[in-house]
Amino acid sequence: MNPAAPLRLAVVGAGPVGLALALLAARSLPQAQVQLFDARPLACDVAADPRTLALSLGSVQLLQRLGAWTPAVAQAIDEVHVSQFEPAFVGRLGQVLGEPHVRIRAADEGVPSLGAVLAYGAVAAPLQRAWLAACERAPARLGSRFGQAVAAIVPVVTAGRAAGIDIESGRTDRFDLAVVAEGGVFKPGSAVSAAAGVAAPEPLQRDYQQTAWVGTVSLRGGRAGVAYERFTRHGPAALLPLASGRAALVWCVDSRDDPVRRLTDAQRLTVLAGLFPNEAGEVVGLSPLQPFALGLRAQRTLVHGRSIYIGNAAQTLHPVAGQGLNLGLRDAFTLVRGLMQTRRVELDAALRRLEWQRAPDRWALIAATDALARAFTLQLPGAAAARGLGLAALQALAPLKSALARHMLYGWR
Repeated sequence: MNPAAPLRLAVVGAGPVGLALALLAARSLPQAQVQLFDARPLACDVAADPRTLALSLGSVQLLQRLGAWTPAVAQAIDEVHVSQFEPAFVGRLGQVLGEPHVRIRAADEGVPSLGAVLAYGAVAAPLQRAWLAACERAPARLGSRFGQAVAAIVPVVTAGRAAGIDIESGRTDRFDLAVVAEGGVFKPGSAVSAAAGVAAPEPLQRDYQQTAWVGTVSLRGGRAGVAYERFTRHGPAALLPLASGRAALVWCVDSRDDPVRRLTDAQRLTVLAGLFPNEAGEVVGLSPLQPFALGLRAQRTLVHGRSIYIGNAAQTLHPVAGQGLNLGLRDAFTLVRGLMQTRRVELDAALRRLEWQRAPDRWALIAATDALARAFTLQLPGAAAARGLGLAALQALAPLKSALARHMLYGWR
């Protein structure tokens, strides 16, 4: 390997994580050659994607740094309110303790907001515009292949060790490193490890047997800028604040006995009216809901030779904490920061270090979302009281609550 040659970097996937990674690399690695691949045609209007995303403050700051943040289309999250629907305490104890809950406020943490809520298209489209503008300014080292699906990622091995990656997409091109940021295209470790003759460890997988019904609601009353997470015996439900008295709804239920699927829209509206705390406001309108099956898939090993997996390619999480995209953006940031401090001839050792660096943040969040997704559906005797005591204790212990808030804002540091 010629240490003086520029790093050749392939980014597979032009979603928010892949685009952020490409932009970060273009700006932070001024000599690197960066090529972005995606099966989606460039003419496809990514701005029209209405799916709702919740971004942490750290993610908002990263998008601002990349010049891809549009505050006019985002609703700030000033407070998060977490509670459970099932009564935790009965009788005199319930009268004294009330309904256990946790409130995390931006003002208490000394930050302008906890994050923001906006449409997928409002995140992806500015990132794509910024990337295309960067390509126009530096066409000799930055480029895109939209509308060309990557058929294979094939490792190049020289003298028994990884020496590069061949990307097959219409034609075959060789790179020093491939970053896979598209979870729907490749299963990490499959084609790559098979071609290298190495058996990849099986990913951690779990079928939650839950369905997330996703849409928007209209509210009468309530407080602007507050996100509500409500744990029910069927699964968690969340209201994420939007503009004009609306909120994004994520309603998780048991797939084996789905109480939402068999209801009419009017019946769904009636159930929702009593599901969230009174302070959330009265649910007076409901959009059509779309179902999504929920499961966990987390790669045990992110690095396979000269390929590394980030974002949804590395881990697909339960939406209970709304942290999937935030974790992926931190993957991208940490990877580029590590490459900034690495000579080209040290790439293999650097990738191993990066995997260890990402481990505490990603595994802590994987474990937390997995535990939350399952713990609040347990119907064992005394489980509701135990969960209530846990919420009450977290609310009372300010330092612990602040530490949790900081982890949600910026990840494990």
